[in-house]
Amino acid sequence: MPPLEKKSVKQLLAADQQLLDVRVNGWVRSVRRGKEVSFITLNDGSCFASLQIVVSPELENYQSICKVGTGASLTVRGKLVESPAAGQSWELQALTVDIVGAAGEDYPLQKKRHSLEYLRSIAHLRPRSNTFGAVFRMRSALSFAVHQFFQQRGFVYVQTPIITANDCEGAGEMFRVSTLDPTNPPQQDGNVDWGQDFFGERTGLTVSGQLQGELFATAFSDIYTFGPTFRAENSNTSRHAAEFWMIEPEIAFANLQDNCQLGEDFLRFLVVYALENCQEDLDFFNQRIEKGLLDKLESLAQAEFCTISYTEAVDLLQKSKQKFEFPVAWGHDLQSEHERYLTEKVFNGPVFVTDYPKGIKAFYMRMNDDDKTVAAMDLLVPRVGEIIGGSQREERLDVLQARMQAQGIATADMDWYLDIRRWGSCPHAGFGLGFERLLMYVTGMENIRDVIPFPRTPGHAKF
Repeated sequence: MPPLEKKSVKQLLAADQQLLDVRVNGWVRSVRRGKEVSFITLNDGSCFASLQIVVSPELENYQSICKVGTGASLTVRGKLVESPAAGQSWELQALTVDIVGAAGEDYPLQKKRHSLEYLRSIAHLRPRSNTFGAVFRMRSALSFAVHQFFQQRGFVYVQTPIITANDCEGAGEMFRVSTLDPTNPPQQDGNVDWGQDFFGERTGLTVSGQLQGELFATAFSDIYTFGPTFRAENSNTSRHAAEFWMIEPEIAFANLQDNCQLGEDFLRFLVVYALENCQEDLDFFNQRIEKGLLDKLESLAQAEFCTISYTEAVDLLQKSKQKFEFPVAWGHDLQSEHERYLTEKVFNGPVFVTDYPKGIKAFYMRMNDDDKTVAAMDLLVPRVGEIIGGSQREERLDVLQARMQAQGIATADMDWYLDIRRWGSCPHAGFGLGFERLLMYVTGMENIRDVIPFPRTPGHAKF
């Protein structure tokens, strides 16, 4: 037979008419052997549902086909016809079935529910499970939606460096990138001579592309980055990973209010996109992962986003008489329990908290006129807490230099960043959204390891 254009399971299940000669590839989910015909459930990852393959004894290799195990890969050619069985519109009556790759009886993914911890131990196979198939289709869909949102608004996509000599967060939690012999590095005056390293200075993996993004925003007005970032923080929790993806837009000629509006529009767009384009997978998450997930997302899509200052938030929390694990005091950062109380008990929806104390925020955030707070903002949402964090950037050279000096940041290493303020400086603002945190919110998954294909966490870099 001549070769046919391959169709996906998703395309075949969405067909509007019978197709007399089609080809589909996929992996066996299950085999049900009958007296007259046998049935194979085939899935290729294109959608949550599987396609039923009807196999008759007239096929030359019928006996071999009936013995295929779960996980085996097949190429099937056949007729797409209406299915008499309930719960499916179409089935494929096989004309030929080729066993492309057999799977033994010890195939790890059997037809039963496996724990998420077990599935993480077989990361090369877990995408074939229902849960992770849905997670990674959602990740793909929302990745596309991120670009669609910014491209529709005329933003320029900027690829900022992964290797950097600048620590944006000032926390020192960077993975070092070096070609020097760690057991015997070159010395100068009792210290490591980084001038002999590959890049001629001490470098590490980036924790953020923001600083470079600011530079491009002063030339292109509106830009965004979307790529991997790294943090050498020894936090073995369900919310932390050593490698994660960040979305960081930067807008020129903009203030904190503009920044909040962009954050609101962006989050609402992504949630609406998921509701409109990923319904089948969301239904699964709603039934199996987080009861009430759809109601949560639909509520956010229609919600009014409130705004309060950090000082007002602290006052509300202190007057609430709620017992918190971490005490509430002005000058201390808000904890997840405080953020969730504000969103779930006080406002019953998303809320921006703005104007944080300068002592708990980064050097680049714009100083407010009170000389106590900075023009920072965090977007808090129910059940999660902070999902977006950002600020208006300090565009005044003298103020920025003073802030850096006060925090012990060497201005000589950041001359290029300061130069942005010397030649054509303008107000600008931006934020960061952790892509995995967003996925946890949209899918209901509770562990960051379960929304990234190959998680990198303390003590774990397998696969």
